Amino acid sequence: MKKIISCFAFFALLTHSYVFAQTVPKSTNLVDFVNPLMGTQSKFSLSSGNTYPAIALPWGMNFWMPQTGKMGDGWSYMYDAEKIRGFKQTHQPSPWINDYGQFSVMPMTSLKIDENARASWFSHKAETVKPNYYKVYLADYDVTTEITPTERAAQFRFTFPKSDSSYVLLDAFDRGSYVKIIPSERKIIGYTTKNSGGVPANFKNYFVLVFDKDFKFSSAWNNKKIAKDTLEVKANHVGAIVRFETKTGEKIGLKVASSFISYEQAERNMTTELGSDTFDQTQEKGRKIWNQELSRITVEGDNLDEIRTFYSCLYRVLLFPRKFYEFDAKGKVVHYSPYNGEVRPGYMFTDNGFWDTFRAVFPYFTLMYPTMNAHIMEGLANAYDESGFLPEWASPGHRDCMIGSNSASLITDSYVKGIRGYDINKLYDAIIKNTSHAGPVSSVGRFGHDYYNKLGYVPYDVKINENAARTLEYAYADFCIAQLAKELKKPQAEIDLYLKRSQNYRNLFDPQTKWMRGKNEDGKFQTPFNPFKWGDAFTEGNSIHYTWSVFQDVKGLVGLMGGGEAFVQKLDSVFTMPPIFDDSYYGFPIHEIREMQIMNMGNYAHGNQPIQHMIYLYNYAGAPSKAQFWLRQVMKKLYQPTPDGYCGDEDNGQTSAWYVFSSLGFYPVTPGTTQYVIGSPLFKKATITMEDGKKFTIESPKTSAANLYVDGATMNGKPYGNTYLEHKDIQKGGTLQFNMISTPSKAWGIKPEAAPFSLTK
Repeated sequence: MKKIISCFAFFALLTHSYVFAQTVPKSTNLVDFVNPLMGTQSKFSLSSGNTYPAIALPWGMNFWMPQTGKMGDGWSYMYDAEKIRGFKQTHQPSPWINDYGQFSVMPMTSLKIDENARASWFSHKAETVKPNYYKVYLADYDVTTEITPTERAAQFRFTFPKSDSSYVLLDAFDRGSYVKIIPSERKIIGYTTKNSGGVPANFKNYFVLVFDKDFKFSSAWNNKKIAKDTLEVKANHVGAIVRFETKTGEKIGLKVASSFISYEQAERNMTTELGSDTFDQTQEKGRKIWNQELSRITVEGDNLDEIRTFYSCLYRVLLFPRKFYEFDAKGKVVHYSPYNGEVRPGYMFTDNGFWDTFRAVFPYFTLMYPTMNAHIMEGLANAYDESGFLPEWASPGHRDCMIGSNSASLITDSYVKGIRGYDINKLYDAIIKNTSHAGPVSSVGRFGHDYYNKLGYVPYDVKINENAARTLEYAYADFCIAQLAKELKKPQAEIDLYLKRSQNYRNLFDPQTKWMRGKNEDGKFQTPFNPFKWGDAFTEGNSIHYTWSVFQDVKGLVGLMGGGEAFVQKLDSVFTMPPIFDDSYYGFPIHEIREMQIMNMGNYAHGNQPIQHMIYLYNYAGAPSKAQFWLRQVMKKLYQPTPDGYCGDEDNGQTSAWYVFSSLGFYPVTPGTTQYVIGSPLFKKATITMEDGKKFTIESPKTSAANLYVDGATMNGKPYGNTYLEHKDIQKGGTLQFNMISTPSKAWGIKPEAAPFSLTK
C-alpha cells in the first residue's frame, strides 16, 4: 500500500508540474516554440505537410537543409530517413515543384564521393532544429555539423575528431556545374545549374565558400572521381574536396554565400551579411530577427502544444515568397530575372503558387506587412515587364502547375486595403490581359478564356482539363477585377462587365443535385455525373469541395441552394457523408484523396486548399455556432507541432496561415474585400502589433476546449454583433473581447445583417 500511495503522490506531483508548465507565460524567445520538423514525416503517397526543416531567415533568398534524399529527389528531407547525404542550399518551395540553385557540403573523416557511400547515420536524438540554427551528429564520421543562416549566406561549424583525414566535400550537382579551388585564399568558387524548370538558358547559381583554416590537400572531382592535380573543372557533375588535419574536438568554420548574378555579387553578399561575424554572432542575429517577426503576434493560453503549433505555423507563413533580389555595389536593389535572364533593377519575389496562397498567406501580408506587400506588388509588375504575364506559380520563373488567374486576388486585396507604392495601373493592365490571353504555360493567363468569355463557362467537352474549377476561379478573379476597377474609377461599363462575369458560377450550379457540375459546350450538364469524382472537371478535389468556391457571392449560392436552412444542411452533409471517392481520373488514390479518407471528417478535405474556407460559410446562413464547432475540430484534430503535424500539403504557408488566422478567431474568406469572417478564438489573449506599432488585442478569457462557442462580443467596450471584422478596425488598434460558452449561442450572429459581405444582399 505504501508503494501505491507513493506512486499516487508522485503522479500528483507530475500532474501539478504539468499543469504549471501548461500555463504558458509571455516569452521574448518565441523561436523556441517553433518546430521546423512539423510536417516532415511525409512521403509521395501520404503527406503530413510535405515540408522540410528550412534553416533560413524570413523570406530568405537561400535556405539550408540536411539532405536525406538522393540528388534530385523532391523529398529531400524525410523524418523517417536514417542517413544524411549532405547539407544542401535549397530553393525548393514544394516537392512537387522540386528544387533549383542547389549544391551541398558534407564533412567526413574518410573520403567518399558517391552520395550513397558518403551518407552517414544520424538520430533525431542528436539533432537540434531551430529556424536560425541546425546541429546534428554524423555518427559514421564522429563529426558534428552546425549551420546558421542569413538571407543570402550562411556559416557552418564542423567539429572533427583527431584525424589527419578530415574532409569537407562540395557537391555542385549534375546538369552542368563548375568549381575552382583557390588554396591560398582558403576558398572555393563555382556554380550550379541544377534545376527543375522555370529558368532561362543562362541561369546559374554562383557560390563562394571560405574556410577559416588552411587546406592540407585539395582537389576538384568529376563524375565521382578525383580529378588528379586539378583545382578547376567544368562538366556535367563536379565538386571539390578539401582536407585538414584536426585535433580532438577541433572546430573548422566555413562561410558560404551565393548569387544568381555573379561571383562578385556572391562575394558582396558574403561581406555584407557575414562580415567578420563569428558563428555565434550570426546565430544570435538570426534569433533576434525571428523573434522580432514572431513577436508581431503574441498569444497566451493554457495549452503548450497549441502555442507550439501556432508559432510553428507562423514560421511557415514567413518563409515564402522568397526574396529573389540582391543589393549591388551601390546598395541598390537588383535582381536576376528568372523570366528573361537579364539583371534588372527592382524587387523580385518567387517560389509561390498563388492557387494556394491567395487564400490566407497574402491576406496575412496585407494585414501585417504592408511595406513588404508593396515590394511584392512591384515584383509582380517587374515579372509582367520581363515575361509579358503575371506569374501564377513561379519557381523561379513560370511553372506549368495548377490553374486560375489568382494574381488578380493578390493585387486587388493589396490595393483595396490601402497599400500603395507600386504601379497599380500596370498591374491592372496585366490582370485585364489575363482575361483574354493564355500564357506560355497553361497555368499563366487564362486557359480556355475564349470559351469562358463567350459562354460564361469553360466547357467540359472541349478537352480543357479541370474546366469547372477554372470557371469558378475565373469568376472570383473577375469579381476582384471589378473591385479594383471601382477603386481606379474605371468606366462603369468596364466595371459592369466583370461584375457580370463574376456571376458565371451560376452557370455550373446544378439545381437537381445542388452541386457544381461540368457543362458541355451545348449547354447541357456533363453525364454521367459523380460528385465524388476527383479531378476531371475539378482540380485536386471534387464537386463537393469546389461547390463552395464562390468567395464573392456566398449569399447568391445560399439562394441557389434554396435558402439558409438548405444551405446549412448541405454544409453539414460534407461532414456526415462517408469519405467516398472516385479516383478514376488519376487511376489511383492521389495523396490528397487518402488524406481526406483517413481523417474521419467525411468528405471534408482540409489537407488541400479548395475547401479550407468552407467552414466559415455557416456565418453567411445564420449558423455561426456550427462554424465555431467545426473550426475547433479541425484545429484540435488536424494540427499538432509534430513531424506528422499537418493533414496534407502545407503548400507555401497556406495550410499554416489557415491555422494562424483561425486560432486568432477570424479568417479572410474573400480577399479583395476588407472583411475577415469570425470563427472561434483559441487563445485566451492574442496581441497583434501592426507595422506602425498599433496593437489589436483579442481577449477570450473563458475560451477552452469546452467553451468554443461565441455568446457575445465587444469592440472597444461596445457590443459587437457582426460575424466579421473590418480591416480598418484591426489596423487602427483596439480590443475585441469574446464571451465564450460551452453550448451554441441562440442569439449572437444569427441575424441576416450580421453576415459578412456578399455580392447578393
